[in-house]
Amino acid sequence: MLAKLYENPEKNVYLLILSVGILSILYNNFLPLHGDEAYYWMWSYDLQGGYYDHAPMIAYMIYLSNFISESEWGVRLVNIFSLSIAALYIFKLTVKISDEKSALNAILIFMSVIVVHAGYIIATPDSPLLLFWTLTLYYAYMALFESKTRYFFLSGLFLGLAMMSKYSAILLVGSLLIYVLLKRRDLFTNLKLYLTILITLLAISPLLYWNYEHEWISFLFQLEHGSSKDYTINIGDPLGFLAGQFLIFSPVFTWVLFFYMYKERLAFKDDKLFFVVLSTFVTLAFFTYKGLYKPMGLNYGAPAYVGGVIFVAIMISKHELKKTLKIGLAIAITLSLIGRIAMLFFLDKIQERMYASDKIVERFSTHIKEGDSLYGDHLTIAAYIKYYLANHPDTDVAIDSRYSHYDMEREVWHKDGLVLSREANREGSLKKYYENVELIDTYELIEGVRTFRTYRVSNPKKEESR
Repeated sequence: MLAKLYENPEKNVYLLILSVGILSILYNNFLPLHGDEAYYWMWSYDLQGGYYDHAPMIAYMIYLSNFISESEWGVRLVNIFSLSIAALYIFKLTVKISDEKSALNAILIFMSVIVVHAGYIIATPDSPLLLFWTLTLYYAYMALFESKTRYFFLSGLFLGLAMMSKYSAILLVGSLLIYVLLKRRDLFTNLKLYLTILITLLAISPLLYWNYEHEWISFLFQLEHGSSKDYTINIGDPLGFLAGQFLIFSPVFTWVLFFYMYKERLAFKDDKLFFVVLSTFVTLAFFTYKGLYKPMGLNYGAPAYVGGVIFVAIMISKHELKKTLKIGLAIAITLSLIGRIAMLFFLDKIQERMYASDKIVERFSTHIKEGDSLYGDHLTIAAYIKYYLANHPDTDVAIDSRYSHYDMEREVWHKDGLVLSREANREGSLKKYYENVELIDTYELIEGVRTFRTYRVSNPKKEESR
């Protein structure tokens, strides 16, 4: 099977990327939006230079996908586009560093592991981050090893767009700076480096200006979100983060990655290979360190595997690990299929923020009267209401909840209307703000698992009486 694929690697890579993309579009049509996806979609109706929770690229890309479709699969076109183009450029970069056979192996690995399949399913800021991270690596490589001005320009542009996608792109900045300091100090006297920096700053200027206008609120949130206040060390969390990589990147490929990063000393003597693996090491090392103070999500390390698949594929070719590749692909594909099947048939048991939200909102809508304001008891529920109701009316969060975009944009908080709640016993929280709180509907979506409640609220209390 693999021998036939090697006969025409480039053609087969295009076919594989196209096939996975089309199948993912069809698959995504059967899954309800995750609560976070609805929240990011809501941003696409209020485009800004930044948002409290994240950098803005996910909103911009969903805004564009809305012109094709605003259905669940339409929102997730961001994923399909981002990961498909990323895969193409992983192939191109691997060819530059090694050969087409290794490049094909890199794409086979990339398309087999569960972290990539999860990326094809749920639209998050990680999707554009992976796209622009990959483009930055490719064009930075071309700039460093072919030294053409246009490559410096493009690497600066895509680095800026990566930072407009997610703040963790700063790790790519760090790995590029480390590489220049260790291998290309001559660039500090080259105007092309400063052109790259200028283009990057211009690309992120909307985000910088938005944060400046809002007293750096988003930067401060991310610093607090990823740090512990008391700096208590918990050795179990970073060990759990590292162990989790054996799941999301598969046991075999993670072992190959870690073993050969150590054995080859990050390929330090090979300037080209060191360039790509450095971004992998810096990213995983950073989140492992941060895990000492606060648990890190397994998805945080996802960008590491852009360089990671290239390094693993080249190590497999270099050390002739043919059997390892076959076993690794078999295990990775099996894990990914299990994950995809579980999402379709056991969603209520594995993901608490993906449910039949269209049915919930349809039931909720039967109680709406003219003039009602519409609320959720959480930012994702408020976003669901906006997404699934016709004409996408404005919504808000009715109670004290995690600070979010709703809090930043709110002009008037409490009015008469309806509240949709995913939690029981919200009467107390609502009575803090309303004189009249009436439970008017209970909808048991999944017996004994998920129940949603609709409240009618009226006569908002004055601030001094709360």
